[in-house]
Parts: sequence; C-alpha cells; structure tokens
Amino acid sequence: MRILLLVSAFDGLSQRAWCALRDAGHDVGVHLADGAPDLLDGVRAAAPDLVFCLFPSDATLHAMRRDRRQWRHWRTVVLRPAPVGDHGPAPVDRAIVDGLPSWGVTALQLTDDPDTARIWTTRTFAMPAAAPRKTALMHGPVADAAMACLKDVIGKAADPSFSGVHTDQMPTAAPGQTARPAVTPHDRALDWAMPTEQILRRVRAADGNPGVRAELAGLNVLAYDAHPGPARGGRPGSLLMRRQGAVLVATGDGSAWLGHLRADAPQACKLPATTLLGKRLHDVPHSPVPPGCEPETPSAYRQVRYRRSGGVGWLVFDFYNGAMSTGHCRRLLAGLRHATAQDTDVLVLRGGTDAFSNGLHLHVIEAAAEPASAAWHNIRAFNAICKEIIGCTRQLIIAAYAGSAAAGGAMLGLGADVTAARAGIVLNPHYGFGLYGSDLHTWTLPRRVGADTAQRLIDEKLPVSVERAASAGFIDEVGPRHPGEFTEWLTTLAGAHADPRASRARRSAKARRLAAERIPVDAYEARELAEMSRDTFGDRSGFAAARHAFVHRTGPAPLPARLRMPARGPDPTQAGSVPPGPIPTPPGPIPVSAGPIPVSAGPIPVSAGPIPTPPGPIQTPAGPIPTLAGPVSAGPVPAAVGQAGYPVSSAVPAAPVVAGPGTVVPPHPSPSVPHRPVNTGPVPSPHSSGNGSASPRRTTHEPSGHRPWPPEPEGHQPGPSHQEPHRSGGPNQGPGRPDRPEQGGPGPGLRPAVPTSA
Repeated sequence: MRILLLVSAFDGLSQRAWCALRDAGHDVGVHLADGAPDLLDGVRAAAPDLVFCLFPSDATLHAMRRDRRQWRHWRTVVLRPAPVGDHGPAPVDRAIVDGLPSWGVTALQLTDDPDTARIWTTRTFAMPAAAPRKTALMHGPVADAAMACLKDVIGKAADPSFSGVHTDQMPTAAPGQTARPAVTPHDRALDWAMPTEQILRRVRAADGNPGVRAELAGLNVLAYDAHPGPARGGRPGSLLMRRQGAVLVATGDGSAWLGHLRADAPQACKLPATTLLGKRLHDVPHSPVPPGCEPETPSAYRQVRYRRSGGVGWLVFDFYNGAMSTGHCRRLLAGLRHATAQDTDVLVLRGGTDAFSNGLHLHVIEAAAEPASAAWHNIRAFNAICKEIIGCTRQLIIAAYAGSAAAGGAMLGLGADVTAARAGIVLNPHYGFGLYGSDLHTWTLPRRVGADTAQRLIDEKLPVSVERAASAGFIDEVGPRHPGEFTEWLTTLAGAHADPRASRARRSAKARRLAAERIPVDAYEARELAEMSRDTFGDRSGFAAARHAFVHRTGPAPLPARLRMPARGPDPTQAGSVPPGPIPTPPGPIPVSAGPIPVSAGPIPVSAGPIPTPPGPIQTPAGPIPTLAGPVSAGPVPAAVGQAGYPVSSAVPAAPVVAGPGTVVPPHPSPSVPHRPVNTGPVPSPHSSGNGSASPRRTTHEPSGHRPWPPEPEGHQPGPSHQEPHRSGGPNQGPGRPDRPEQGGPGPGLRPAVPTSA
C-alpha cells in the first residue's frame, strides 16, 4: 500500500512504525502533523491509499475534526493511546497518576459527527504495579499495542467496504473507562509531605515533558527521573544525600531520589540534579558507591551495577534517556575496567530497557560555560569506553541492546565480540546535529556490515529495524521482545559462550588480530577527532544552532526529503481534477492525413509513400483517444500522467521491491546528504575465526575504484603536497564537510584538514 504517517515528530513510535511498514514492502511517507493549516495540503499532494495519524496532539485532532469532510477523501485511521471509552486529554499521564490497572490503544476513524468515531481495532494491556515512567510506558506496552493495531488495520484495509464499528456499538475495552478529566496544574506540583508513592506517580507521569514543579534548596525547579529511596527520617523536602548526579529528598513517609532537574525559568536546561543545584549542596553528604560495591538495598539508586554469576559477569548501565555526559562516561569506564579485571570468561554489557545509549548529553553541553570544550571532553570520554571494549582480550564481551540506540550510542557496542538486541527496538547508526561522529565508528562499522552498507548508513541517516540490522551484520543475535524473556534468553546466550576453552581460543585470536593491525586504532580515533574538532570548536556544520534547537524545543526538526512521500496525480478534492476511470473519447475513427511524409535530403534513406496506419480507430482499454490530425505512427499510446509522473488512475501502484539481505537502506544515494567515505580497514572482521579467515557474513571487501579510508600508509610521506579534503560545492553539502578522504592515511603526523571552497 501507499501509506502516509502523520506524526508530531519522527522519533520513538513513528520510527518503529516506519521501519516495520517499509520492511513489509509498503511505500511509506512521513508528514509532520502539528495542527498547521498546510496539513491537508500535504496529504493532498501525497494522495495515499491509507493515512495513519500516530498519537496526535489535541491541536491536530481538533483540526482533523474541524475539517472532517475533507478527510473523507482518504481512509484515515487515528491511533490514540487510550482504550475504548476514554476521550480525555493527556490520557497516559492520567492513567499513571490514577494508578489504573489496565490501559490500551485504539485505532479509530473520524466520522461526520464530531462526537463519535468508528473503531477499527483496539488492544489492552495490564499496567505495571509500580508507577512506570511515561517514556518507558510509551516505548514499551503502548508502542507494542500500537504496532499490533497497525498490523490489524492494514489487514482490514484490504477490504474497501470495511469502515469499522460505531463507538455506540463497541464494548468498552477496559471496564470502567470514561472521559477522564484533564491533568491539572495541581497534578503537576509536589508537596514533599506526600507519600513517596504519590510523588513517584506525579513525577513519572510528567517525565520527559513538562515535569513537576517543586522547591529544592530554595530553588523553584521542575523534577524528573524519580526513584524510591530508603525509609529514613528527615524533614519533608530536605536534602539527605547525593550520589552519581542525583539527590535524595525526604518525603512524608520516606525519601525519593531525583536524578534530573530543570530550573523553572525560560530557556533552562534539564540537567543532573547535582549539576543544577551546585553550591547549594555544600552541606549535603556525598555517598559514592565504588565499582563492585553494592548499595544499601538492591533497589537503591545506582546508574552502573556489576554482578557475576559463575563464569559470566554482568555490567548493567541505565542512564536517563540514554544521554551520557562526561561524568556518566567516566562512571561507566570505571565499571568496565573493574569488570574486565575479574576472572570471568564472558562479560555482558547491557544498557537500559528504555534506551541503550543515545550518545552525548546535549543538555549538559548546552548549559556549560564553554559548550565547545564541554562537548570535546564528552567526546573523548565516550571514545575511551569504545577503545576499552575494542581492546578487551581478557573476556568475551557481549553487547546487549535492550533498548533503542542512536548516534554514538548505536556505535558503542560494535567493538564487542557479540552484539545481541531485543526485538522491536530501533537503531539509528548515524550522526546528526552537525557532527561528523567519532566513537571509533570508522574502525568498527565497516568491519561489521561492509564498506558499502556502512557508507549508506552514515550518509542516508535513516532508522533501521533490528531485523534489518541483523541481516546486515550490525546485530548478531535477536532475542524476545518482552524484557523478562529477553533477560532469560540473554543468560542462556552468555552461558553458551562461557565455555573456558572456546572462550580462551577466541580471545587469543582477537589479540593476534589487534596486534597485526597495520593502522592502529589510535590513528582512526585521531582522524575522527580532527574532524570533530572542526564541528565543536569551528562550528562548521551548525552544531551550536542544532544543539540549541533540540535542547530548548524550538520545534520539531524538519523532515528530510527522503522521508516525504512524493506527489501522485491531481487532487480528487479539487475542481478540475481528473476523476478515476477511463478517459472519455468521442466516437469514430482517428483521422489521419494521406500522402507521403516530406523529408529533407540527406544520407538517411526514407521509404516513399504514405505511412501505413491500422484500419479503424486506435483502441485503448477505455475506448478510442482523439489525436491531432496528421500522420500517426503505429505503436502503443502512452498513458496520461499526473504532476509527478504517476499515471492518473485510482489503482494502487505496485509495492516496491523489497531489498535482499544485507541491504539496510534504499540503494539510491540521497542528494541532501554529502558523500562521506567510510573506511574498510586492512584487516579481517573481528568476528573471523581463529585462523584469521573471516566468516562470509562478516567479510568486507574493497569495491573497484573505492579508496579505503584511511588508506594504507605504505609509501605515504606526509608533507606539503598532502591534499586536504574539499567540499563538493553542492547546495546540500554541509559547510566545510569533507567530500572525499584525504590522499594518505592518518598517523602520528596527521595534519588537521582545512576545508577549501569548491
């Protein structure tokens, strides 16, 4: 089908839906739906067979109801994060605050009556007993229910006569559901004398946005990232302790940890609590937990935990929204070094279920006195983790992607011996915000997926489903979707790799491969850092502006042209458009003039005499088509075409050809993304066998005419003749973005590349 997704932003559920529909062979486009007046114009231009509006805002839903007569021209299904019978605003927030036992997702079609709709399908699920974070709920049970509804709707849409069930005839999916009241400002404020459970529910219901108002240490703040604390006394609202960026606040019946705060003021950044409070914490005791030491209780606040079970070590890290500041990176590096020093055979490096990692902490960088320096230190600290994983030969490392990952976070686990992922997550193995990217991705990515696929992933900047990532070699093993089942599956996988003899042989082979590197890993990092220095300190590609827009939510990022659906044919809702069906023609034969066709003298021989024409009218499926008087050549008559070259027809176009295994993105390059070669490196894959021969799935090759980047240093002499990278000069080429690799490889004498004009 030709399917258009209307989304408020292209992230989370919208990326997962886009990946699933594309993998199923549908022609999928994306359009931002923020209640703007041009919403209908975008749908008219796309002319889709089916429209999905994913979790629309109140403004978008109001606009669609207002223009409901226009929306009748397209089969439009709205996915709403609420069960049948609930029509209130902010439904997920209210479900968390009220502690409801069950919740759901409903797919409905708007009708002419603004107060009713037709239900296509619905799914319900049990709510967790403990108050869930809104982000975790949306990325977990709500997203799973939405994907089930999406699949069900597509199956029903194959029947043109299906229109759903009227709400009056639909039983309530979750008993007792009614139009619940909106979340009020009172629900978005904290009184520290409240019970801990009520405080957790209020904070977690507003997590992500907008936060809950509170007062801490005399400062008005918005609170996020709440966790239960120990049952210890204290005046409600007083600060009892600080640890790993969080503060412990006394409540009416115990305490609660707050990991992130934002000053209740315009243009404020969401920061780790200790960073925001700063000097206000000089009398608050610090309670560090060194690596290998367990805190007071198993549920106590800790971002990095290590435990071992037999020959398997488990290093689990869970950072808020997957963002990793310099402090987070150093904390994880300390835990990693502690784990690799143990006498285990396998080390499982597992990220959080909400997010494995999303790379740099842009909020901390934006709030720094010197953002460029803060970004530089963050990049170097992140690279240190990647190098530690790549160089580990004491244990076999399994990188477990329990949650989605993006940018440097997606590259973080590629240096591991085995990569495993939970089904249903989405990977974004590319860089944005005007950053070239580091994380040793020029060393790890081509060795896993090959040079061509690595180039496409970096250049086209599209999300990838975990299933496609596995077919390309980015992921080795895919486990169950349910978090509990994934943990059991991961335990079995780690045990299978924990055989001492096999693990020792594999580690020895890895050590030999690393020692045989003709270009050391440090050289790859030096090249990446040289490029990143131009992005952070020189701001050549707009890193500062992109970072500011993201942190302060100035609006959704503009959609790349490759995500939009190209226009198809005239608009059926506008006067003068061509209706579907055969083109009317007048009766009678097509007149042709008799006689020879005059030709100019020349070397090309032309037969004398009239051009033969078939007897009678030239027939088409819809009847004869009138033509201009004169000679007509025999042959097929081209069909009428619309504005974008599509045939003017009501028929559904054929589904696009699904790419075969190993192809992660469409093969055609995007004109809006500059070409940036990614090196293959001169050595076999890190997953090759002990004798150095790479397995067929991991084999990388150098295509004809493609220079490896960095190229081999043999015979290369850096000097004045060393060429610098240049820009292609195209309209979509980023300012100062190198279009081709340097002529020569990086090394101890690597000189910073200075962009030149085309």
